Amino acid sequence: MHLHILGICGTFMGSLALLARDLGHTVTGSDANVYPPMSTQLESAGITLMQGYDRSHLQPHPDLVIVGNAMKRGIDAVEYMLDAGLPYISGPQFLADHVLQAKHVLGVAGTHGKTTTTTMLAWVLDQAGLNPGFLIGGVPLGFSESARLGGGEYFVVEADEYDSAFFDKRSKFVHYHPKTAILNNLEFDHADIFDDLAAIQKQFHHLVRTIPSQGRIIAPITETNIDTVLEMGCWTPVVRTSLEANSNVAISAELIAQDGSHFKVLQHGKVKAEVHWTMTGQHSVANALATIAAAEHVGVSIEQACGALSNFGGVKRRMELLGTPRGIEVYDDFAHHPTAIETTLDGARKRLGERKLWAIIEPRSNTMRMGSHKDGLAHSARLADEVIWYQPEGLDWDLQPVIAASSNHAQVSRSLDEIIARIASEAGEGDAVVIMSNGGFGGLHQKLIHALTH
Repeated sequence: MHLHILGICGTFMGSLALLARDLGHTVTGSDANVYPPMSTQLESAGITLMQGYDRSHLQPHPDLVIVGNAMKRGIDAVEYMLDAGLPYISGPQFLADHVLQAKHVLGVAGTHGKTTTTTMLAWVLDQAGLNPGFLIGGVPLGFSESARLGGGEYFVVEADEYDSAFFDKRSKFVHYHPKTAILNNLEFDHADIFDDLAAIQKQFHHLVRTIPSQGRIIAPITETNIDTVLEMGCWTPVVRTSLEANSNVAISAELIAQDGSHFKVLQHGKVKAEVHWTMTGQHSVANALATIAAAEHVGVSIEQACGALSNFGGVKRRMELLGTPRGIEVYDDFAHHPTAIETTLDGARKRLGERKLWAIIEPRSNTMRMGSHKDGLAHSARLADEVIWYQPEGLDWDLQPVIAASSNHAQVSRSLDEIIARIASEAGEGDAVVIMSNGGFGGLHQKLIHALTH
């Protein structure tokens, strides 16, 4: 079949395109924002990309249109698709119908850490020789692509709570029917589609209802918002994890290094193995514990899982070190929620010690643009020595109150050139610059490295 994907450069849809190609379909796609790393990955896979959403992209007619959840009525290609009576489907439904059938699905859900934990779990299962299929909402460093069909019975999927399509407002993860489900954490997010936390919890409970009684749910012992979901009804055994040694939970950790780069893993309070890796931050340790518990459900021992995690390479745009021009470390991070900003900077601070930490942050997500998280932003960035908040076009609230509430040195900038000039003139050897955005940030990352190099 010829499949055309509307919104192909989104992290989920791009990964889906790779799976569709591997199923033997001819795949093309359109997107308003074609940028790396996804565009690079798709082009190297031989998938034709088109800029924008013009009806001409659907001529001649494809056999099926896969519609991304960023598509809305009024978009030219969408209106043409409907008027011409073209067959169409949401991305999650296509995945469920064409890839996940007859698989033991391991789903990774939660407000934070989905991409990293999905990658960890796929990596551990792969290292154990299980040849899992996977779909990751990002570009992993340990695999050549963000999705593959695999050759075994297991499929690891990033289970997102965002809606499926303009014609299907259920969360994506409701389609996946996992047998093993990680519920990492749960906070209010996606204010563009959810009215409040309770609305998200309702969707999470829809997911819980689909998990079989012979399956497994994995959740941290500290997540009271997940407890509320489970109290609505749960028919599946729940395995708990803890960041502190605890004999009352299945899997817990005891930190050897405070930055999370080295820790012991305990089962019901007894030390089983250690993880010594390049990741940092307590959130990374929490992701690892969930991964270990999920892998054990499909027969991978704790010792095997810890050995694999000690060789884990990470994910692009998750504290990814891009370079060290002039001895200045430049990192790219996807953080776009106050909790994610805080945990990322906490890990960086513990690793850096007294070295100077710069944070450059673009409030770009839909929830950020609506101002839903603005009251928590100053606090979230407090561990950085210098914070530059970028005020992008289309942000309809003023960042100045965030600056006023900051306990550290913070400023607002509307110019990428201004940001680059300041870092180039003030940052010194040994400093670390963490650039945080869930978009391309106008190419700031490479522009900054170029300025620091020349």
